[in-house]
Amino acid sequence: MPERTPDGRYIVVNGRRWRASDPGLSPERRDELVHELMEARRAVKAALNAGDATAEQRARARVHQAKVDLGERGTPWWEKPRH
Repeated sequence: MPERTPDGRYIVVNGRRWRASDPGLSPERRDELVHELMEARRAVKAALNAGDATAEQRARARVHQAKVDLGERGTPWWEKPRH
């Protein structure tokens, strides 16, 4: 488990801060999103290996969306209203 900042908003990897995933996600939802993120990253690699710029663009959009859904990009999860 990576080190977290005292406020829990960031993890620290090799001295660099990265936004932590939203702790409010259910374990099942988090697992779904992590699976999608890994699939999308594999799709980026495959597109790069194939030299397919269109597929790469689509795969990178999937990576971005998965990270937004995890709370690692976009509006910080601690600033979003909870329902």
